[in-house]
Amino acid sequence: MSIWWSLHLRREAASVPLARRLLLGTMETAGVDPDISFDLSVALSEACANAVEHGGRSDLPHETEAYRVTAYLDGDRCRIEVSDSGPGFPAATVARRRPSLAESGRGLRLIAELADHVRFRNRPGRGAVVSFDKILKWRDDALLKVS
Repeated sequence: MSIWWSLHLRREAASVPLARRLLLGTMETAGVDPDISFDLSVALSEACANAVEHGGRSDLPHETEAYRVTAYLDGDRCRIEVSDSGPGFPAATVARRRPSLAESGRGLRLIAELADHVRFRNRPGRGAVVSFDKILKWRDDALLKVS
């Protein structure tokens, strides 16, 4: 089974719970274990909040009013990508793939702790992308689980 969706969201705080609810609803419908769903929804919330706060550029105000969230449930894995038009991640974050525990990097660190694999990358002149994935576990009563 494969499910994917993509959202183009305004960089507003109200977009964060919208993306989270859509992910939780998708995972509930697919029969994903609630603990896995919760971990991924928290990681998604952190990534979206980061895009809302840091994902724009003052020199291109109209082009940076939005960010994109894409989620893929494919087989036994969920992959989520959040991309924005901001200045990008600090070079040390991209190189280490494990952000520091500094005040400004706690959300990125939380994403790294909740996911099985995470990647922070910069697209020079076009923004940043955080992608993360997690192996799925299924509820006992799941109708769509992978055998």
